Amino acid sequence: MWPTLRYLGTACGLARCRFAGGFLPASERTTGGPGLLCWGDRSFSTSSFDIVIVGGGIVGLASARTLILKHPGLSIGVVEKEKDLALHQTGRNSGVIHSGIYYKPESLKAKLCVEGAALIYEYCKLKGIPYRQCGKLIVAVEQEEIPRLRALYERGLQNGVQGLRLIQQEDIKKKEPYCRGLMAIDCPYTGIVNYQQVALSFAQDFQAAGGSILKDFEVKDIEIANESPSRSKDGMNYPIAVKNTKGEEVHCRYVVTCAGLHSDRISELSGCSPDPQIVPFRGDYLLLKPEKGYLVNGNIYPVPDSRFPFLGVHFTPKLDGTVWLGPNAVLAFKREGYRPFDFSARDVMEIILKSGFLKMLLQNFSFGANEMYKACFLSETVKHLQKFIPEITTSDVLRGPAGVRAQALDRNGNLVDDFVFDGGAGEIGDRVLHVRNAPSPAATSSLAISRMIAEEAQQRFKL
Repeated sequence: MWPTLRYLGTACGLARCRFAGGFLPASERTTGGPGLLCWGDRSFSTSSFDIVIVGGGIVGLASARTLILKHPGLSIGVVEKEKDLALHQTGRNSGVIHSGIYYKPESLKAKLCVEGAALIYEYCKLKGIPYRQCGKLIVAVEQEEIPRLRALYERGLQNGVQGLRLIQQEDIKKKEPYCRGLMAIDCPYTGIVNYQQVALSFAQDFQAAGGSILKDFEVKDIEIANESPSRSKDGMNYPIAVKNTKGEEVHCRYVVTCAGLHSDRISELSGCSPDPQIVPFRGDYLLLKPEKGYLVNGNIYPVPDSRFPFLGVHFTPKLDGTVWLGPNAVLAFKREGYRPFDFSARDVMEIILKSGFLKMLLQNFSFGANEMYKACFLSETVKHLQKFIPEITTSDVLRGPAGVRAQALDRNGNLVDDFVFDGGAGEIGDRVLHVRNAPSPAATSSLAISRMIAEEAQQRFKL
């Protein structure tokens, strides 16, 4: 049995896919009827890959890219339940390239974030993807926050974050003229980028190297393939069947899951542990009106509360010139519930019955109640923002987009802080690698995570 490793979803580009008889070249691709995966002048109800990756977000696509570049002789497919890629956590985050200052020294988050930020900058330069290294100030506005700020600065130094320095009021004003604060950490290495654009570039690289992407493929089951006399050889070579809700299936030798908000469910489908459970937290953003954009130059963050994984309401400039304010952190009543009244009975029952959420709620009731209150009343969020930029008023902001964070929670109600990779035992479990907990800073860390996944897959699967 594998140990739990605490390391840390265009048109379908089916450039190469392996069947029992070998590869079908891209020149033979075509389309076919419903319920079929089709290439060339033939239609097949199944296809076979050496590795199938479940999830077309930035971590899944980065991992697919790294695996196929490292193992060009393997056939690799990505299955994604949506009709497009990178629509959920990847496409709905603030777009910050994190420096790695927040995370516990020696943790995978710390190591992979620092490494991943450097890789993201390098990749964007190589591909001509727009980004801006605008920096970040983490600002203490009260005297009691200064010891925590100094401790955070020391943590950043331990993590090897580039260019950190503590600055006083006069230097805060030089960088952010409208920001008030007693002391701040200047993080010049922090940047902004469109992570959905980065993820789609990963997908292009993957397809150009011969990888296949199957969209609108919602995984319903992962099981041992049924063997028949006509398919016994294929069943022996590709023993895992990944089935979708439409009755289609793909066969493979190994599975890597990067399923984000559904990572616990996909693990359970494969016969592996459902723990840690995913509890969805919605983060609502406000938008600063364009005429007030001059108030913010770079990222402005509060001193975080170490008891929670959320960084607090902050100011984030975007590449399109807008400024996002937020997010808050409130329980979402649906795993992909981006509006306050989105509701799924199944999701809510799992939160109550299967996770440790009720224990967490009892332990952190005041924090949760305060977040809900801020979510309901715009003026309350603005009061928090005014601690940093007093000139902002309620009339200066509009309600903006929202995202949902896939937060892993153990049965005792503890938030799982670090990245988690694990597998299982038995016919299927030995052939599966699950990415179980990869919220922020997973986008920043995606290329570094993908390297670790590729190394782990090579070791476990003996590629």
